[in-house]
Amino acid sequence: MNFESLTLGTVALLILGPLLVWRIYSRVNKLMVRQQSIMARHWTGALVFLAMILVTLSEVVGRDMLLMGSWAVGTAFGIGWALFAFKRTRLEITPEGYFYTPFKPLGLLFGMVFAARVLYLLLEVYTNQGTMPVQRLTESPLTVLAITLMAGYFGTISAGLLRWRLKHDQG
Repeated sequence: MNFESLTLGTVALLILGPLLVWRIYSRVNKLMVRQQSIMARHWTGALVFLAMILVTLSEVVGRDMLLMGSWAVGTAFGIGWALFAFKRTRLEITPEGYFYTPFKPLGLLFGMVFAARVLYLLLEVYTNQGTMPVQRLTESPLTVLAITLMAGYFGTISAGLLRWRLKHDQG
């Protein structure tokens, strides 16, 4: 390796990259603990993640079979794994209110897969530094897959929490 060709920006990236990954992991990890169930948060999560899936679909439909396949696989696997994880989510009704503890392993996995893809795209933009045009997010099958996996997973978890709360609030 030729150390003389390293720029200050590259050195900063090499130092800050692992710190950024650790910070994202720590943040996602903190979200996977016992939390109070808040209806507005569940509605927002379900609607925002559904919108992400639908907007991504509108961008890939009719363009390329690989992109559409990535969308379908990501959405299906995200929803499927969320149904698996929701069965392992701890749901509590206490005198203090409604609480839930998400299934940590899959929440961390899907959060970090999405974060890794975003960091890769940022690294790609940095390394190209204007030498080639930046692709749209929906031009890469891996990006479409990461978006739909994450949105399908967290949207389904939000919808499950919403359904649970509506069932118990009315009962």
